[in-house]
Amino acid sequence: MRTRLLPLLIVLMAAVLLALGVPLAVSVARAEQQKVVVDRIDDTARFAALAQFVADRTSGDPRTGPDERLETLSRELASYYEVYGIRAGVFHRSGIPMANAPADWSLPEAGEVRDAFGEALLSRRSHDPEQVWPWQRHRLVVASPVIRDGDVVAAVVTDSPTGQMRSRTLHRWLLIGAGESVAMLVAVAAALRLTGWVLKPVRVLDATTHDIATGRLKSRVAVAGGPPELRRLARSFNEMADNVEEVLEQQRAFVADASHQLRNPLSALLLRIELLALELPEGNEEIASVQTEGKRLARVLDDLLDLALAEHAEPDLRLIDIGELTAERVAAWAPAAEAKGVRLVGDCPATTAWADPVALSSALDAVIDNAVKFTPGGERVDVRVTCDRDTSTVVVADHGPGLTDEELARVGDRFWRSGRHQNIKGSGLGLSITRALLTAGGGSVSCDHHRDEEPRGLKVTVSVPRSGP
Repeated sequence: MRTRLLPLLIVLMAAVLLALGVPLAVSVARAEQQKVVVDRIDDTARFAALAQFVADRTSGDPRTGPDERLETLSRELASYYEVYGIRAGVFHRSGIPMANAPADWSLPEAGEVRDAFGEALLSRRSHDPEQVWPWQRHRLVVASPVIRDGDVVAAVVTDSPTGQMRSRTLHRWLLIGAGESVAMLVAVAAALRLTGWVLKPVRVLDATTHDIATGRLKSRVAVAGGPPELRRLARSFNEMADNVEEVLEQQRAFVADASHQLRNPLSALLLRIELLALELPEGNEEIASVQTEGKRLARVLDDLLDLALAEHAEPDLRLIDIGELTAERVAAWAPAAEAKGVRLVGDCPATTAWADPVALSSALDAVIDNAVKFTPGGERVDVRVTCDRDTSTVVVADHGPGLTDEELARVGDRFWRSGRHQNIKGSGLGLSITRALLTAGGGSVSCDHHRDEEPRGLKVTVSVPRSGP
């Protein structure tokens, strides 16, 4: 969930930073250009004031006055060009230069300079130049009219390079970009903390739910940290888990108590039936049927008691040799298999894993018992121990009739037995007991066809973890 929420927050914060940074960068570029344009306007106004006296030939000595003022204007323009590298000139209405720097610069026939000159002749300053961006090599042209007695007699034109202005703009853009990057890093760090704070209770809740689903009913959510809504959810979840555990505990206690309380009366009843059978003629079918059903009921009660104990008992996990324990169970069941004419073959190399030895032994007994029970005489049951990096497994494969795909989906359900096996003794609780015993210690049991190409036989896989609890 964090991998989906975090990119969304980062995209939103990046959009906000861009929405603030782009207008700021544009504003900075315009401010830099406006500053340059204002300087050029001041410069052209000063040159226009000097040029006004040059154009006034009616004042002063006609032999010296105009020439001295023209020389002064020419020196100012030349110095201006040498210091700032800005081309500047004063041009008569006809376009003939009055004074200019450099000396070879003149009005072009068309372009920005000619357009600005034309605007100045209309007795107004030229329009502000278009915005020049750092990646453009345009120049800034500013023109102001030279007015005498209300008439425009000439125009001052400046043509400025934009290299320094673009460099300053780019430098400030880099500062803005650095600030945006720092802000983005801070925002990402804040998003990480925020998502961690919000989602930590969710992760704890998910882990606790998984623990309860896998049988660890004592797991609870720590009600600490996170938004108030999630803390309330954690408290409600704990209350629900307490209620569920209490209900399950009552159910287990009822099953255990009922099994225990019914067992003694049933034993007494079976004893009375045995005594009654002694007074009846030998071979009475009704009394034999009653005895059979009574013994079957006794097995069901024993299995129910075992199931209740298996679900209630805490596992005593130890690091044990799975191969050695499996070999012991194979040896213990070998006589029963031989009596039925079934070969019980074990391949049990040494491998270690964490398990409750008593619970695992009981689980293997139930699985091997089923395999021997449903395998016809002359066939064999294979018991093989394998391991990988994470788990050790015991595979018990028989060569019996097997189960269909639909039946495999129901294997392990309490009291479920295939309709084809109703005449074989059993209560339908063996695999349920096995699953309860293994789940408590972190193990598992699964069933599959022994031979896929010809659905025949059953393969039961018992898995236990190799890593410690």
